[in-house]
Amino acid sequence: MMRLMIGVAAGYVLGAKAGRVRYEQISKATRAVTTSPVTRKVVTVGRQKLSDKLSTRPRLEPLEAIDEHTTVLVPHDQLR
Repeated sequence: MMRLMIGVAAGYVLGAKAGRVRYEQISKATRAVTTSPVTRKVVTVGRQKLSDKLSTRPRLEPLEAIDEHTTVLVPHDQLR
C-alpha cells in the first residue's frame, strides 16, 4: 500500500504542470509524512501484524506452571 502511495505521489510530481512551486510543496509534504514518528510507528506495527499472520511457527500459549520459575508452552492448536 505504501509503495502504491509513493508511486502515485511520484507520478503526480513528475507529471504535474503546475511548476516548481507546486513541486516544492509536494516534496515538503512527502518529507513531512515519511519522516513523521507517527508514520514510522504505523508502518512498524503493520509490518509486525503482517509478519505474525504470515508466520509458519505455531503460536505458543502458557499451559501450566511447573514451579514459580518455569512455564510449559504448547502450540495454540494443541490446546484442549
